Amino acid sequence: QVQLVESGGGLVQAGGSLRLSCVASGRTFSSYTMAWFRQAPGKEREFVAAITWSGGNRWNADSVKGRFTISRDTAKNTMYLQMNSLEREDTAVYYCAARLGSSYQRSPLQYDYWGQGTQVTVSS
Repeated sequence: QVQLVESGGGLVQAGGSLRLSCVASGRTFSSYTMAWFRQAPGKEREFVAAITWSGGNRWNADSVKGRFTISRDTAKNTMYLQMNSLEREDTAVYYCAARLGSSYQRSPLQYDYWGQGTQVTVSS
């Protein structure tokens, strides 16, 4: 059974940093693309960043380019999201997701597995 478990969320001041982690288990993810999404209150879930598990190809949403970095450690079966220069608009629940295939998709409907989410709150 596939399980994705996020951690690392919290309360941070604007301009600060956080690193989110997503531990994946239950199968071999070498053929998967992993992604981070976020959902703010009253808004739709939106794509943040994605990475292929095998080759490390990466994609970012325009809103986080230059501030957020996605990475993965295959030995630890863990994906990360390093978030720097955080803004109030980054406040949301952040979700880890996985889809079979080597291309990323911006629609959450294209992802097969999800974590439970971790709250990130940025204060001014």
